[in-house]
Amino acid sequence: MNESDMRALLDSWMIHLAAERKSAQTVKTYGDGVRAFLRWAAATGTPPALDRPTVNAFVAALIEGGAESSTARSRQLSLRRFSAWLADEGEIDTDQLQNLKPPKLDVKVVDALNDDQLRALLKVCAGRDLRDRRDAAIIRLMAETGARAGEVVDLAVGDVNVAAGSAVIRRGKGGKGRTVSFGPQTGQAIDRYIRVRRTHRLAGSPALWLGDRGKNFSYQGLYNALTYRARQAEVAGFHPHKLRHTAATRWLAAGGSEGGLMARAGWSRRDMIDRYTRASSEQRAAEEARRLNLGDL
Repeated sequence: MNESDMRALLDSWMIHLAAERKSAQTVKTYGDGVRAFLRWAAATGTPPALDRPTVNAFVAALIEGGAESSTARSRQLSLRRFSAWLADEGEIDTDQLQNLKPPKLDVKVVDALNDDQLRALLKVCAGRDLRDRRDAAIIRLMAETGARAGEVVDLAVGDVNVAAGSAVIRRGKGGKGRTVSFGPQTGQAIDRYIRVRRTHRLAGSPALWLGDRGKNFSYQGLYNALTYRARQAEVAGFHPHKLRHTAATRWLAAGGSEGGLMARAGWSRRDMIDRYTRASSEQRAAEEARRLNLGDL
């Protein structure tokens, strides 16, 4: 299969993924992975074969070029999924990437935001225009519920019940939905946003979040808005995903159960708790040790 054939089939795969109701971000990520492979093949003069030696060489080149292990893993997963689809559709005889092991992930420690940093983020959103009230509501909602950025962007007006203090995530990761609850302060922030939202040109849109200057609001819009707030608040090393780590850390620090956290965050595996709260685990252990006082004999 040559490059032009693979690019044409990539377009068909994108249609297939959309028909399977994969999120727009997932479709983009898979497409980016295959396109990165094709660029590498063209740059190195390598035939873009979906076989183990070629894909392993591509992944090795990514890592040697300084890509993070998570990026290399994502790119390889895209190729594995693409190869499986090609085999299912009869476009290739066999899926040579079946059971190919993903590259090992580096174990990263992501620090959660502390209370002072959260307050600083909210302080720079203290105005009364749509953008200020939208950003304050989003920060509070993500920091309290741990909802993913994509899940927050996809919320519709009808998904949020401010009076009940709940929001319905219609389609989380893996297509799983769930309901998350939030407290009065987050509810107040959302209510303030909804009231000013009524003056927006797209107020009749079902989407909850709207952009400034009469525009829609996408994942990129959320990313740009929150990273801008972080620069204003002088919160270094910020990424919107940190709010998910923050929510998980604050939940456990307040005495919340692991089972409750898993349900709230939409996790099906216990190891996700360790992944998201590793940075604060030693502090929690020290506080627990002081409370247990096992040295008192």
